[in-house]
Amino acid sequence: MTILTGIILAGGQGRRMGGQDKGLVQLDGRPLYQHVLERLRPQVDIVMINANRNIDRYQLSGCRVVQDVFDDYPGPLAGIYSTLLAIDGEWAAFCSCDTPAVPLNFVEKLVEQRGEAPAVWVRSQLRDHPTLALIHRDMAAPLHDYLQASERRLMHFLRDHGGHAVQLEDDESAFRNINTPDDLNNRS
Repeated sequence: MTILTGIILAGGQGRRMGGQDKGLVQLDGRPLYQHVLERLRPQVDIVMINANRNIDRYQLSGCRVVQDVFDDYPGPLAGIYSTLLAIDGEWAAFCSCDTPAVPLNFVEKLVEQRGEAPAVWVRSQLRDHPTLALIHRDMAAPLHDYLQASERRLMHFLRDHGGHAVQLEDDESAFRNINTPDDLNNRS
């Protein structure tokens, strides 16, 4: 595999977090995205952040920040598309900014079990996690068409274009998202 770029998806509107920029919400005295960055960085060659606001704050990480090429916040697929256009290598490993305990080997497991698929995503014991994914840059063209057709279902897109899930046996808490203030207050 050539250069592997890690992408932290932090471009959403944070509706369930009361409109806050979720990646910048504090967890144990640090922004959520920094927890993800700490766990993703050792798994890839370079890290980029997809963000659409507070760009200067994300740039403090030293990572390149890529904004969506669409201006209507069409969801994680727009961030995936925009960053696939920006990577130098062939592959990108994606992680949402709200998964602070993501496994330290999830990218390795995706690479190992990818086979010939152009995209794979994590399946934990309980459910699929399509924003924890490994995607080839050639998926950008069909993804553009999918977004232009106003489609937004990430796993549907990945599956329809030859992707498959990779089962990980980590404790379910490793995949827990912090989507709401209650999630932040009730994490264990």
